[in-house]
Amino acid sequence: MSETVIVAAISLIGTVFGSVIGIMTSNKLTVYRIEQLEKKVDKHNSVVERMYQLEEKIKVANHRIEDLEK
Repeated sequence: MSETVIVAAISLIGTVFGSVIGIMTSNKLTVYRIEQLEKKVDKHNSVVERMYQLEEKIKVANHRIEDLEK
């Protein structure tokens, strides 16, 4: 084999290897960031649910106060 073919083959292997490693690293980072966002969304949703429950309790309390005032 000529030297040019050998150099081309080595370059191809290096390029493929580097691309695969880059894609895997990028994928890991993306998965990590999505997990962090999911945690933030879960926290937000729990706050919204608690606020809704508090608003319902406040409505009930206001109706009781109105009934007592009558």
